[in-house]
Amino acid sequence: MNPGPMPDPTRRFSSRVDDYIKHRPGYPPAIIELLQQKCGLTPASVVADVGSGTGIWSKSLLEGGARVFAVEPNREMREAAERLLKNFGGFTSVAATAEATTLPDQSVDLVTAAQAFHWFDRGKTRAEFARILKPGGWIALLWNDRRSDSTPFLRAYEQLLRAHATDYAQVDHKHMDDSVIGSFFAPAAFQLEVFENQQSFDLAGLKGRLLSSSYAPEAGHPKHEAMIRELESIYAAHQRNGQVVFEYDTKVYFGRLG
Repeated sequence: MNPGPMPDPTRRFSSRVDDYIKHRPGYPPAIIELLQQKCGLTPASVVADVGSGTGIWSKSLLEGGARVFAVEPNREMREAAERLLKNFGGFTSVAATAEATTLPDQSVDLVTAAQAFHWFDRGKTRAEFARILKPGGWIALLWNDRRSDSTPFLRAYEQLLRAHATDYAQVDHKHMDDSVIGSFFAPAAFQLEVFENQQSFDLAGLKGRLLSSSYAPEAGHPKHEAMIRELESIYAAHQRNGQVVFEYDTKVYFGRLG
């Protein structure tokens, strides 16, 4: 299995935490129901949410009653999650990576990774997940997959990224196709469920959503100002009642390791 494309993905979001918290999408509530029905998730379950970031998905798990070990190597993102989730009794923050979670052997019922798996070294991560899962335990890999061609606005936004983003083509999670996921679970099979999701933004929110992405040039970068000017033009052309809409296919790959 090939590792992820970046030598140190754990620090890419350090300067983007505020925008990430405010402007990244959550996950449809139906996913919790899916995990309950298909993966045996209950309030008694112990879950490792790996690459947990600012705690967006961990919060959904905690609200469902699970005990959650939120494993995140990035200090700024981890501390944001600790502030968000401090009142949940089942929450434990873990400063560690997907490849070395520090969790005990056979200690968790379910491992999840939301908007994170494409950053992991897949070979090392597979071995680590196999180590920490209880016999018969499950894995669920989640992505909010932004539609890039379903509306004129989304087509224009995609072209903006391709024109101005620093390494968008290299780190885009769309590289995580069925063959990559299949090789991770092999020789066992995985299942895929897809849910609709969306966000609406005014201009300030749209800028924040763009700048929450690790490949968007930040202020001071030579490409930043031109990118923002084009974003403002796209917004002006496509806004309706002051809003533009991001549409997502929220994909959930789940299964047991072979």
